Amino acid sequence: MQHALFFMPSGELADPRAAAEVAAAAEEGGWDGVFLWDHVLRHAHEPQEIGDPWVTMAAMAMVTERVRLGPMVTPITRRRPIKLAREAISIDHLSRGRLTLGLGLGVDHSRELTGFGEVVDARTRGARLAEGAELLTRLWSGETVHHRGEHFVADDVCVLPRPVQQPRIPLWFAARGEARKPVRRAARYDGLVPVEVDLDGLAAMIDVVVEERGDLDGFDVAMMYPGDDDLDRAEALGVTWTLHTKRPGVTVAELLTAATAGPG
Repeated sequence: MQHALFFMPSGELADPRAAAEVAAAAEEGGWDGVFLWDHVLRHAHEPQEIGDPWVTMAAMAMVTERVRLGPMVTPITRRRPIKLAREAISIDHLSRGRLTLGLGLGVDHSRELTGFGEVVDARTRGARLAEGAELLTRLWSGETVHHRGEHFVADDVCVLPRPVQQPRIPLWFAARGEARKPVRRAARYDGLVPVEVDLDGLAAMIDVVVEERGDLDGFDVAMMYPGDDDLDRAEALGVTWTLHTKRPGVTVAELLTAATAGPG
């Protein structure tokens, strides 16, 4: 099982240099990954200073050599696939193949969809996610892409260079609660990020993944850290990553302490 620090680049961490310092300390401390929340607005009681996760990952990539990096998770619904494809390729090259791209529907808890006129309907966001993920993988192929879908267009375009990681940058998908369609979507790619589920709920999700794939070979399950007492069961279920979450408002000093201490 691998362990990642998981925090939002907000408050003091909105400065990419501070987040990069944390990433370097995490690598030295024995962590396996440093993942970022991807939000553009937050609740009024949380820090309102928010850094861009992609710029921040670039800074982190420059000061690390081993830890995996990635956003957990990026909503395609408020992104253009070509912009996301280019950013992901750039981070993948900058990190020499250490990017994992988490994708999801996004949330509107702090009006980061409605505040900018984005799509709110969950069914439509799900359709945009499915179409966008497929389009991303085609854009990364280095071949000419002809795509005219319900939500996105790529008209006779070729995106180069290809990512360092082949056959593609790993794609992990968020799935919340008892919804099964997002789990089946994740099973077609490289990983699952369960949200707001206990270990019993996770077991049901993993059953769906195995039903879709046949087994868990080559598939990651990245769960929010369940606590020391449940680690063995989580690993037995198939969890490959634990995400040690630090809530918005954590200071640089507090995060450096956790990074230096390591996952133990």
